[in-house]
Order: sequence, then structure tokens, then C-alpha cells
Amino acid sequence: MHMSDRIDRKSISIGTSKELEKENRQFWARTSAQDKFRTITFLRECFYGQEATTGRLQRVYTVFKRA
Repeated sequence: MHMSDRIDRKSISIGTSKELEKENRQFWARTSAQDKFRTITFLRECFYGQEATTGRLQRVYTVFKRA
């Protein structure tokens, strides 16, 4: 499944949370690494903006004084 695919609103899946969790794990287990990476990139852009996926990760240094 690609992010460009549309959701089929005619089909509904109803089950217990355990069944849905199992189905979700099976889906991601059979999804290619490339599709997983695309999904992660898409979600990062949704939450943090496009600059989150075009730039480098920021390094953060924390200095603690020892007693």
C-alpha cells in the first residue's frame, strides 16, 4: 500500500483490539522496507514539517557538573 492509495470506505473491519493488533503486525511484517521508509518519512513530514526530512538531525549536547 502506498500513501497515494485511497481508503476504501466501503469496507469496515470490526474486531477486538488483540485481533486488530495481530492484523496490524501481519501487515507491517509483509510490507517492504521501502514502503516502511516511505511511511515513516510521510509521518515525520506530517508531524514536524518538510524540513524534518530534508535536513540533518540536530545534535544536542548536555553538560552536567559533577558534585
